[in-house]
Amino acid sequence: MCLGIVVPLCGKEFVKLRNTVSFAYGMRVWLALVVSLCASTARAQGPAPETAPPLFPGGGLVSYNSVFSARGLMPDLSGGVPVTARPTISHEADFNFTWGFHRDCDLSVLIPLITNHFEMTGTSVAGTGLGDAMVLVKYRFYRRDSPRGTTQASVTLGPKLPTGQTQLSDRSGNRLPAGLQPGTGSTDLFLAANWTYTGLFNIRRLVADEDFHSLLRSQGSQSTRLGGDFESRFWLSYRPYESKNVAREWFIGPVLTWLHSQDDRVAGVTHGGSGGDVLLAGITSYVGVRPGMHVWIGMDWDVAHSTGALFMPVRRHISFGITQQFRLHL
Repeated sequence: MCLGIVVPLCGKEFVKLRNTVSFAYGMRVWLALVVSLCASTARAQGPAPETAPPLFPGGGLVSYNSVFSARGLMPDLSGGVPVTARPTISHEADFNFTWGFHRDCDLSVLIPLITNHFEMTGTSVAGTGLGDAMVLVKYRFYRRDSPRGTTQASVTLGPKLPTGQTQLSDRSGNRLPAGLQPGTGSTDLFLAANWTYTGLFNIRRLVADEDFHSLLRSQGSQSTRLGGDFESRFWLSYRPYESKNVAREWFIGPVLTWLHSQDDRVAGVTHGGSGGDVLLAGITSYVGVRPGMHVWIGMDWDVAHSTGALFMPVRRHISFGITQQFRLHL
C-alpha cells in the first residue's frame, strides 16, 4: 500500500501548488519524516517492495508517501466550477502505520493530508485539509517457496471513514464540489487482491507483482456519490544490487497501471461522461538504505485515455516516500 506512482509537474504548475500549502502543513510533513528516521531499527525481515507479503509478526512500520498528480483540463463551461470537477493539480501526503499481528496478517491505518487545486478559464480555487482515513487488514492466504523463489497471494479489506474535511469554499464563500474536497463524507469499502511471483523466467532477482484494488463508494456530502475507482498495477522489478547481509538492496523496473472510474451521481442524477479509463506507464525504484529503512520514487505518464465530455484523466504523476520498520511488542 505504500507504493504510489505519478509524474513531474511543470514549473508553473508546481509553484501554484506549492503556494497553497501552509507552513503548518510543512511542519507536519517534517515531523512525520523525523518520526520515521528516529524509529528503532528492525533486525528482522525488511518491508518488502512487493505488495502481497504482510509485515512480519511483532513488527511495526511507519511511512510517509508524497504524491503529486496532474489531470487533463475540463472543457470550458459556464456557470462556475462543475459539480463533477476533479483537481487539475493535487498533492497527497499519506501517513501510514502498520502492525504485523500474525505471520499472515497485518493491520494498517492510513491518514492522508490533501491539497487540491482546480483551474479553468476565469476560475481558480484551492484548499488543503485532512482526507478520509482508512483502516485495512491484509490476509496472506497463499505462500509457496521453491528453488526459483517465492510465490505469494493476499487480500486486503477495510473501510474508508468519513473523517476528511468537506467544507472548503472558494473566495466568494461558495462550497466547493465534493470532488474538490479533501474528504468525501461517505463511508466506503476498500478491497484489494495482490500477487507476487519471484524468480520469473528462473531469474532469481526478477519479480512480477500485481496489485488490483477498488474503492466501492456510498453517497457522501452534498448528496454526491462519487464514481467508484478500480486500479490494476503491474510492476516488473529487478534487483541489480543486494549486500551480503541484505541490509542494502535496490529494486527498479517498469510499471503499467490501468485506472477506471465510474460516473458521478449528484442529487440522484448520473452525470454521464464524468468517469472513464486511463492507461499509465512509468518506472519505480525502491532502495533499502539500512536495515528496516527504505525509500522509493515512482513516475508514470498517461499513454491512453477515454474521452468523456466531463472526464478529467490523470496525465502524469510522481511519488516518493520513506518507510521505517521497528519492533512492536503488544
